[in-house]
Amino acid sequence: MHRATAWKKLLISAKQIKDDQKKLTLINDFFNQKIDFVNDIDHWQKKDYWATPLEFVASGAGDCEDFAIAKYFSLLAAGVAEEKLRITYVKALKQKQAHMVLTYFATPQAIPLVLDNLIPQIKKATKRKDLLPVYSFNGSGLWLAKLKGSGQRVGNSKRLSLWQNLKLKIDNGM
Repeated sequence: MHRATAWKKLLISAKQIKDDQKKLTLINDFFNQKIDFVNDIDHWQKKDYWATPLEFVASGAGDCEDFAIAKYFSLLAAGVAEEKLRITYVKALKQKQAHMVLTYFATPQAIPLVLDNLIPQIKKATKRKDLLPVYSFNGSGLWLAKLKGSGQRVGNSKRLSLWQNLKLKIDNGM
């Protein structure tokens, strides 16, 4: 089955599931199992390119932010509340490089769950000693990271030009 068709079916079935945890697992597993990691420079011939979920699925490859973005929009489509989801910029300590993951907050002060393409299992952030959070964002806000809870809100995500460009591409049907 073509990836785009499989993704569409995934979104339909995920929307029927009531439990957020099950939705997280279903969507995290789909992307981690069906999409290959490829750096932007090799895949898109650009230093930093944020693919729309459709571009990511259709091409079958992308880098860490493409995984996080696709999981974010897929979970929104499946009915997970936006305030529970954040795309989180971290430092991957073992790789000594910038990395992005998706985090899920059951409540604003909860320890978030981390959906990552490096480690396929969803784990609590406290179990991910290999990641150092820097900031997080979603469609409505931007937060500086802190050790527990959702962090300090420092504005809205309009401050992130790559995010704004991505949303424009999505709005235009890409």
